[in-house]
Amino acid sequence: MASGQQARAQAAAITRGRQEPFGDPAPADRVRALFGSRRLSPGQRRIATYIIDHLTEAAFLSITDLAERVGVSQPSVTRFATSLGYSGFPALREALQPIALSAVAGAQETREQIRRNELQAAVDAEIENLESLRRVFADTDKVLDVGRELARSVPLTVVGLRISVSLAEYFAYAARRIHPDVRLVTRGGSVAYDALLQSREAGGSWVLAYAMPRHANETLAALRAARSTGLRVALITDLTLGPLVEEADVALSAGTGSRLVFDSYSAPGVLSAAVLQAMADADPERTQSRLEGYEQVADQHDFFIAD
Repeated sequence: MASGQQARAQAAAITRGRQEPFGDPAPADRVRALFGSRRLSPGQRRIATYIIDHLTEAAFLSITDLAERVGVSQPSVTRFATSLGYSGFPALREALQPIALSAVAGAQETREQIRRNELQAAVDAEIENLESLRRVFADTDKVLDVGRELARSVPLTVVGLRISVSLAEYFAYAARRIHPDVRLVTRGGSVAYDALLQSREAGGSWVLAYAMPRHANETLAALRAARSTGLRVALITDLTLGPLVEEADVALSAGTGSRLVFDSYSAPGVLSAAVLQAMADADPERTQSRLEGYEQVADQHDFFIAD
């Protein structure tokens, strides 16, 4: 993480007129660069968004006024500044003010332009995540191996807690079309332990777990519980290091989009679909039989709107 001093030096260098290869960045982009030193929580992103949208005003507000206008507490603003490496909000404000003054002196972006550019930047970040995943898929052995192991595990347990629930639900819903016994766990604590223990006693050998930011202590506890029952753990996460990865037998990593208030999951979604594909290919006869059987039931009961 870049320190506040480094970030201030970068901001000052830009403000002094340092030329980039393709021209000076827009003021809003300079501010985004200050905020890009670490992952922000949803509450902190609200503060960052307000500052970007109201740069020429926010850079000169007191901590009290800024907190009131964003709708957060003063300690939240202080934590936001310190999370970026600054000693407090006054130090962050000092870094913002030269950028705000340059915006006043030059051609200002309208608020609508800033918002549009921020949304485009979020899409660009997701494209970069997908490009990184594409490079990972250049060697498919790891994904294919995971798919084979998950296909053989009967039952197969899928764990997703807190923000990771949606990805786990997607995977479990699709996996049930091609796998005879898929069990979804979306609650932590003793409920998760009971489900994992029952899965192991029923003959299961693997758990697929999701761990997306902000990474929950409950997820770490669930992984440790799975290991304690004798289950092996496959983990889909944005991490490459740390205690969650250390608890997994195999970890598949895909970046998450963090430019908006809440994370977006394009790359983890594609990675999940790839693992499902590997599961389907691991037992093609079972896959075909189950898919055909499901289509018959779907037609019989009119599950879907006819095309």
